Amino acid sequence: MSTESHSRSALADLYLPGETSLQRGHHERVLLAECPDVALAILRLPAQAGTAHQAIAEAVGVPLPKVPNTVGSRDGLTILWLSPDEWLLRADPAAGADWAARCETALADQNWFAVTDQSSAYSVLQLAGPQARDVLNAGCPLDLHPRALAPGQCAQTLFFKFSIVLRPLTAAGDAWEVLVRRSHADALVRMVLADDYFL
Repeated sequence: MSTESHSRSALADLYLPGETSLQRGHHERVLLAECPDVALAILRLPAQAGTAHQAIAEAVGVPLPKVPNTVGSRDGLTILWLSPDEWLLRADPAAGADWAARCETALADQNWFAVTDQSSAYSVLQLAGPQARDVLNAGCPLDLHPRALAPGQCAQTLFFKFSIVLRPLTAAGDAWEVLVRRSHADALVRMVLADDYFL
């Protein structure tokens, strides 16, 4: 499976002249930034396939999280628990280009598994700044205080009417990653940018 993608960004219609990725706001309040170089894949594997779980951990250096809504990370690769038999793998360029192939090789003797490229299916955004949590609170029903959702955790939730995967990046609650389906990304970002924090 290849996770390399050269598709047009879902947010390209919002770019200013000369921009190659979206960035709006200011770090003193809240900054919204697109993360265009992130590769994504969904891993499906039986929850009880212990040897396969171990094989993945050895292949990529990150154990599959087993506790619901938790995250494991190392050397640019982050694995988010989505369900007992499903994980989202998120890779920065630092993770290298072969991490997905290593997963497939490690599972070659398994009867049931899937590693599916999702890099073009989602947009990855980051919100950062002292008012980042306020922006999310306006449309998310979850308690976003660090005592309820802290680094090392993730949540599948709604932001207004949009399904998202949300991950806090700091213990202070001032930096967040938002994964949203590509087809919803433009509308979600336009809604965020209409907030007073960005005017």
